[in-house]
Amino acid sequence: MSNSSAHPSHPEIVNRLRRADGHLRAIIEMIETGRSCLDIAQQLQAVEKAIVQAKKTLIQEHIDHCLDDLAAPLPREERARIEEFKLIAKYL
Repeated sequence: MSNSSAHPSHPEIVNRLRRADGHLRAIIEMIETGRSCLDIAQQLQAVEKAIVQAKKTLIQEHIDHCLDDLAAPLPREERARIEEFKLIAKYL
């Protein structure tokens, strides 16, 4: 990863994904050892949520920071439209 693409949240995202990776490995073991489907489904839900949150954090930070760089030289009216886009993107 080059420094130009690094964002402040990247270490947090990496930690979250490492935890999800550990949980995913545990889920595989749960399946192999015959744990209940309910237990497995609950753990899968937790891993899925962690990955979705990591993706959301990565994309939101990219939108927030990279669009700021792009918008800086634009006229105020156009920057306002970009700010509105950044706000509405948080609902994705």
